Parts: sequence; structure tokens; C-alpha cells
Amino acid sequence: MRVTASGLVVAGLLASVSACAAFRQPETAAPDPIPSPAANATAAERPAPTGPAAATGTPVLTVEQAQAALIGEADLGVPWTATDGTATWRDGLLKAATGQPECQRLLESLYTDELLGAPAGPQAVAVLDDGDDEAQLRYQVDASHAADVDRTLAWLRTLPGVCGQFAAQTTGAGTTAVRVADAALPQVGDARQGLRVTVTAQASPNADPTTLTVDVAVVRVGDDAIVLTAGALGTLPDDTTEQALGIGVQRLAQVREQGRAQA
Repeated sequence: MRVTASGLVVAGLLASVSACAAFRQPETAAPDPIPSPAANATAAERPAPTGPAAATGTPVLTVEQAQAALIGEADLGVPWTATDGTATWRDGLLKAATGQPECQRLLESLYTDELLGAPAGPQAVAVLDDGDDEAQLRYQVDASHAADVDRTLAWLRTLPGVCGQFAAQTTGAGTTAVRVADAALPQVGDARQGLRVTVTAQASPNADPTTLTVDVAVVRVGDDAIVLTAGALGTLPDDTTEQALGIGVQRLAQVREQGRAQA
């Protein structure tokens, strides 16, 4: 079964950007509904951050540099292709409510693609599909602050303990069982944390269960950050995250080096 793929979404952003779901469910019963993410990414500049990068004299990553540091379908090869930003499982399984605050924060962050919160500076995003496995990969480069990224990394490290197993309520898929575990990442960047989140739903006792697997990786490179999420209803290729981060961190370092040489 293949996921529609039709063009690369690459953007420098000021606000959070995310891939929109391919199908819509009625609003969740959560007290504060999660806003639906935009269907397509847009590009814009934000004012330069005034945090650690400015304080240390390190030039802030520009929109053009963030875009140049992205990975694309040519980097990952077959079966990854450019996407129009759709994901058939997003609304059905990630738009969910739970009574545990930190676990709710995780679900909302995954659904809205805001693991780092509002961007502190220029941001660029690429989204790719693997139609063979009903998978979608979102790769984001942010100009950020080292302290802010490190706080996010510290929070992510707590989640396997706080949210190792919990139940969440969806609109269309009923009650889901969610598991959160540490995920090993390659030794790239200055700091990093990975998670594997699995969401299992069974619409009725006689129905086959549906399981969504989402791999999450946040890597800090100086004051910049890379955020990767890869989700699949099938099986994610084992080397996808390692390959994407290996190429991406090296490319970001090269972009930074070129910027210093041209300064």
C-alpha cells in the first residue's frame, strides 16, 4: 500500500510547521483540542535570536543555511520520495488525550511537530514518504539556543520512566495503548536523545490491532538543532534514523564552516 508522494516540502519557518493528516476525524474529546497542523510548510524569516549564539559571537544560522542543511530523497534513496505533506495515521492515532500531563505533552508535541516549542530563529523542514511501509519522515533544522535544546533533551530523557506505558483516547480508533522507550542514536552532534513511541489501537474485539511506530531524535549541534521524526504503520527501516542523522549533522557542519569562511 503506497502513501501519496508529490513534491518536496522545504521551508524556513518562524512558527511550528507540520505535515497534515490525509483523513479527518471528528474533534477529540480532550478539554483543550489540539490545533490541526498546516497542510503545507511555508517559509519566512524570524528576528535573530539574542541568546547564546549572539553572546558568544557565533553567527546565527540563516534561512538559506538551514535550507541547505536539510536532507532529501536523494540522500536516503529508494523507497523514500518527496511528499505533499500527508500522513494517513496522524489524526487517527496521534490526536489523542490522556490524563497524564507529561504524556499529553508528548502526544501534542508529536502531533503538532513542536518538540522544541516555538522556533527561536530560522527553521527549515523537509518531509519524505516511504510508500512501501506507509512511513513518513520529517526532518527539521532550527536555529536555536543550546540551553533551550538541552532542556528539551533532559525532558525527553525522563519520558521512558514517566510515560513508559499509558492509555490514550482517540476519536476514531478508540482507546490506544502507548509505549515510550529509549532509542539508541549514533554519536553525532554535541548532545542527543532518541525515543521510540508505539501506539496500538484495536477498534473492536474482532478487529486486527493497528500499531503506529514513531522514532524521535533530537540532536544539538552547537546552538543549532536537528529534529527527526519517522513514523510508520508498517516497519521503519532499521538504518533510517542513523543514516539521516549521519548525513544531516555532517551537512550542517559543512554549511556552518562555509558560513565562517565567507564571513
